[in-house]
Amino acid sequence: MICCILPLISLTCCVSGSFVVNVTQTSYQAEENHNITLEWTFTTRTNSSPNSLYIYCELLADHKALVLFHLHEGVELPDSQDEQFTGRVRCDEDVLREGRLRLHVSRLRTNDSGLYRCNVFTGYGGKSSICRLNVTGELTAAPDEPTPQRPTVSPQPESLGRIDLYVGLGLGLTAALCAGLCFVFTLSFTKYTDQKGNICAVL
Repeated sequence: MICCILPLISLTCCVSGSFVVNVTQTSYQAEENHNITLEWTFTTRTNSSPNSLYIYCELLADHKALVLFHLHEGVELPDSQDEQFTGRVRCDEDVLREGRLRLHVSRLRTNDSGLYRCNVFTGYGGKSSICRLNVTGELTAAPDEPTPQRPTVSPQPESLGRIDLYVGLGLGLTAALCAGLCFVFTLSFTKYTDQKGNICAVL
């Protein structure tokens, strides 16, 4: 694949002065399992043929290049795509004529992080541009906090005072009742002395 690209680079070096490739955003930030769109723009000409368009996009990570997208003579070559991106990259081919390259990457992984370089070659020029993507681990929801227990409400001093009052009244009434019974019993108890001088009592 590199052998096919090198002749294109040498062919377009002398005519690339007016040809420009830019990234719409130099740095992207995303979370794992989310989707993102990487976008580049390049110079177009009204009389250019789609068959003269070559695009080669790759991820530069861990001292190796992984193919993200490959377009050869206006035709996408999915077989050239690295296994890491299989089934996860889609290109908006309808905007290529406008000089826009939009690559939608789905279900992002943390190892998708790195520098992305897109090389664009046409019959009137060829250049490349780089952007950076940083994919962080997916945020997890915080566990539900336990519902706080309601503190046991201690009786207020006023309530304690009422309880003491009720207990005191109960004890007072009991004492008064006992005293009354004793008094009645005493009144109904009559003493007398029998013929032998013994003291007897009659109710």
